[in-house]
Amino acid sequence: MSGTSTAASAPSGVRPARPVAVGSYAGRRRAASRSPLVVLAQSLTLARRGLLLIRHDPQRLFDVLLLPVVATVMFAGVFGGAVAGSVTAYLPELVPGVMVQIAVTASVVTGVQLRDDMDRGVFDRLRTLPISRVAPLAGSLLADVVRYVIASLMTVAVGLALGYRPGDGRGLALGCLLVVMCAFAISWIFAYLGVVMRSAQAVQGASMLVLMPLSFMSNALVPTASMPGWMERVAEVNPLSHMITAVRELSAGEPAGSAVAWSLAGAAAVLLVAAPMTVRAYVKEAR
Repeated sequence: MSGTSTAASAPSGVRPARPVAVGSYAGRRRAASRSPLVVLAQSLTLARRGLLLIRHDPQRLFDVLLLPVVATVMFAGVFGGAVAGSVTAYLPELVPGVMVQIAVTASVVTGVQLRDDMDRGVFDRLRTLPISRVAPLAGSLLADVVRYVIASLMTVAVGLALGYRPGDGRGLALGCLLVVMCAFAISWIFAYLGVVMRSAQAVQGASMLVLMPLSFMSNALVPTASMPGWMERVAEVNPLSHMITAVRELSAGEPAGSAVAWSLAGAAAVLLVAAPMTVRAYVKEAR
């Protein structure tokens, strides 16, 4: 027997086991989760989860189902005669304005619901799954696109019931698509508030402080020329005013290239700024 041997010899005829690279599977899994296509697929899967939650709790849609009815009927009756002489004459101006207002208002719920889910530990459970950290956040925002679509369609439906007749149906459809795209971009702002604030109530309060001047200091309900000078200048550069003008021109069959370009540029700017900020804050919160 040799006294210098420190390792047991393998039995004859048995091949030594190949060393296993510890963590290699986990590394491959992390690498796969960073693939853009994989992240997109995971985000869509979690968006489907959000839609199933709406299916099991239809009360989540009460705001986008009822608010377009209340706002369109109320504003048509209050401002119709004063602004345009009659409700029918006012509807081509009102319907695009209310559509944008309701869609943007619906995007506030994204941040409130996000904060509520984080407080209830929903995202803690999702973090235990082998998925990208960003997928739950992106899935939540994608699921809310359905809310913007419903809000836009409901506003158009109520307008049609009141006598609204768009000059170009295809243009109106493009206007609705533009509103949905811009509302999705704006929802990243409220998602950021949902991540960094400590309670759903705080998110809702801060969101309303952003939303109220953004919605009403615009050309949604009245011409900007009727506003005080400083407010008129603010309304003219308000991104929502460009969106509303774009939808009005598209639905009337008029050239809308400039207003559409400004709307898309504003949405892109919001995404470029708010989306990275939200993702960084969310990943930091998830650690």
